[in-house]
Amino acid sequence: MPTLGLEAHVVDADVRARSIARFRERGIVLPTFAQLADPTTIPTSITARLADIDPDAPHPLNLFRIHWHNAADRKGFSAVPGYVVLPRELTGVAAPIIVALGERFPMIAAHKVLAAYGCLAPRLVTGQFDPTRHRAIWPSTGNYCRGGIAVSRIMDCHGVAILPEGMSQERFDWLDNWVKDPSDIVRTPGSESNVKEIYDECNRLAADEENVIFNQFAEFGNVLAHRLVTGRALGRCFEDLRSRQRGLELFAFTSATGSAGTISAGDWLKSEYGTRIVAVEAAECPTLLRNGFGEHNIQGIGDKHVPYVHNVWNTDLVVAVSDAATDSLYQVFQSEVGRAFLAERHGVSQSVLSGLDAFGFSGLANVLAAIKTAKYYDLGPDQAIVTVATDGGSMYRTELDKVAAKHFPHGVDTAACAEVFGRYMLGAGVDNLAELSRTDKERMFNLGYYTWVEQQGVAIEDFVARREQQWWRGLGELVPRWDALIDGFNAEAGA
Repeated sequence: MPTLGLEAHVVDADVRARSIARFRERGIVLPTFAQLADPTTIPTSITARLADIDPDAPHPLNLFRIHWHNAADRKGFSAVPGYVVLPRELTGVAAPIIVALGERFPMIAAHKVLAAYGCLAPRLVTGQFDPTRHRAIWPSTGNYCRGGIAVSRIMDCHGVAILPEGMSQERFDWLDNWVKDPSDIVRTPGSESNVKEIYDECNRLAADEENVIFNQFAEFGNVLAHRLVTGRALGRCFEDLRSRQRGLELFAFTSATGSAGTISAGDWLKSEYGTRIVAVEAAECPTLLRNGFGEHNIQGIGDKHVPYVHNVWNTDLVVAVSDAATDSLYQVFQSEVGRAFLAERHGVSQSVLSGLDAFGFSGLANVLAAIKTAKYYDLGPDQAIVTVATDGGSMYRTELDKVAAKHFPHGVDTAACAEVFGRYMLGAGVDNLAELSRTDKERMFNLGYYTWVEQQGVAIEDFVARREQQWWRGLGELVPRWDALIDGFNAEAGA
């Protein structure tokens, strides 16, 4: 079992010294977590150089773009993170739905690169990862392993991606261009729902001491990066909208459970605004909702287990969304005929229609869960819901033919788009939704025992300690200590 990334002291001075020498030689500088949470604190000497660097290039300075404040061109910075507000014409609910745009992140055009940085950087500055010897193993269902490969490459580390063979072709195309060797892409059996097969491959690779497993489902760097960086970014999106709509309340935050990194932003939002935290999963695999299992195509959200880093006792609702809805709406939103229907029949503005390019499958699931939450609570126009579009529509273009064949047997025409929009968007109901009682939370928490204690060898004392919110709040003390270590590391590397 990995050490979970909880160390905030130098574990091995010799390894740290070798990392410093490598970074000095390559001219690599690490951003602090505080800088990623507030990019205005990034030195102007760095921001000036970023103007000439392609955000998709494997350049070390792109580490300073691993935040939500990238401008629309992804080169400059924006005071407010990029977001869209989905109006009633599109959602059918009065509550404004604020969606932060993950596609503005560098290199992978998805926010999972933040989680990868949050896991690797602390291991480097504490001397737990040796870039001269170790391989960084990145297990995921798609975007996290791409983020891991990206940060590994620009930190001159050897990264290995593990992901199910059934994920979108775009993910594999990207990996082919970024890994050092084709063997650094490990395809496991199945698709989105086959997380155990990923764990099995990690356990096999862990037998080699040169492999360091960065299991996002059990890495608290994943949690802390999102709690601080994503939480504050979503707060700024809300504050920006509230500056134009006085009296607005941030009622809820919806997030696919996935590895439980993004949903950790809800802990910050709840502490600041009293926001309810809504966990989203696939109706075809309702693990939290019903201890269920199954297969689905909402790529990137993970299931059939409860991540070790999921603070389930702080979760307020669980909402399940069908992949029939996300598949079909993706086709409508990405097609000319679908957008024409939305504009002509529902009055959706061109600016909103253009923003639909930013929605991949999991982003659509998050939005549908927000609509279901708004209907369940009968929210009004002064009660906002915030969520994220993890990645953009460009990550799933090769899925369009599959979706059309499965859900549009008579073709993608206006009638079919109207049927899909009416059924899945305007017709989204409050089915497959649970407002969690204490008993529900205890059931969800206990379900994690079978993965983490019985299968992965976590000590029962450590597992049980996670019941208490004080334990989770205490994790926040790691971040300033990591930042101090990063500053010292950079200084010794001559940055």
